[in-house]
Amino acid sequence: MPLETKSRVRTPLRPRLDLPPPFRLLMLREAGDAFAHARTIASAEGAGTLVHVGRFDLAEFAVMLEPEEPLRTARRALYTGLCALGDALAARAPPEKPISFDWPDAIRVDGGLVGGVRLAWPPLADEDEPPAWLVFGAMIRVVAMDEGEPGLRPLAAALDQEGFDDLDPGRLVESFARHLMATFDSCREHGFGEVAKRYLSRLGPANGQRPDIDQQGDLLVRRPGGEVERRSIIGALAAPSWLDPKTGGPRA
Repeated sequence: MPLETKSRVRTPLRPRLDLPPPFRLLMLREAGDAFAHARTIASAEGAGTLVHVGRFDLAEFAVMLEPEEPLRTARRALYTGLCALGDALAARAPPEKPISFDWPDAIRVDGGLVGGVRLAWPPLADEDEPPAWLVFGAMIRVVAMDEGEPGLRPLAAALDQEGFDDLDPGRLVESFARHLMATFDSCREHGFGEVAKRYLSRLGPANGQRPDIDQQGDLLVRRPGGEVERRSIIGALAAPSWLDPKTGGPRA
């Protein structure tokens, strides 16, 4: 502070990542699954362990957290991680290239889906007690591997297609780690409301609706007539909106 074996592109592992304290690196080869592996070892390894898969086409990683608040509010760590990842991407994006979110878990660059995040917790954890662990996982499409005709999949994107000049997945993970520490510090100093404001500022068009995030991490959508719709974060995280279950990567 989580199958089937996926087909992976075989590439040499890059040098070890330069991570700030208190992160500890655990590298997997290209056949690994960072999120699944992190869930398996979370109770033994503890907070700060970062699992990274050595690939060139995807930035795939997962970090273990040990929150001090009850599970029902600790799930808001999803938004903290997303804000950190959004900042890491923005720091490497071409000028004025928009980075946006689809609630609760997908990430877009200039409207094209590049990936998203996941959150896991112990299956039998008590909602009113701090969970033994959380695992925040992320996957960003760095290089487009589809050889089809350009424009056939206009809703999907990769960082190389969007003009990013630093396409090293490891550098993105390093940047995320630093931004995550800064975002947690901001949350401790100013409260979760500051994180919620940053997350909502990147949320896709609301079409006249006024979104907010409540204490449990649920999305509240206030319509012009005053009606409030609640969208459960637990239900939404059960099936990541951005993940293709057949390929194990971001949807094309």
